[in-house]
Amino acid sequence: MSKLEALFDAVIVKPLSVEEQSYGNIIVPDMGKDKNEKATVIAVGPGKPTITGDFIPTILQEGDVVVLPTMGFTKLEHDGEEYYIGPENQILCKIKNEQ
Repeated sequence: MSKLEALFDAVIVKPLSVEEQSYGNIIVPDMGKDKNEKATVIAVGPGKPTITGDFIPTILQEGDVVVLPTMGFTKLEHDGEEYYIGPENQILCKIKNEQ
C-alpha cells in the first residue's frame, strides 16, 4: 500500500461516507442539494514560505475531521480509494471531538 504525501500547504482528505436513504431495495441518493462534505485529514504538507521569506506552518493534523467547500478541491483516485486534495486555507472548518 503506497502512502500519499502532501506538499507545501496542501491537505489530502478522505471523504466520510454519506448516508443514503433507502426504500426497500432501492437506494435513493440525496442529489437535490450541494452539501458541504465532511472528511478526515490523512496527510498535511509542512507549510509554505511567504514572499518575505517567513515560513507559515500548517495548522491541521492527520486525523482531524474537517468540512470541505462544495467546490475547489481536486478529486484524486489512488489505490481504489477516493481522496480530495487542496490548499489548507480553503478548508471551511475543523470539527472538534467527532470521531
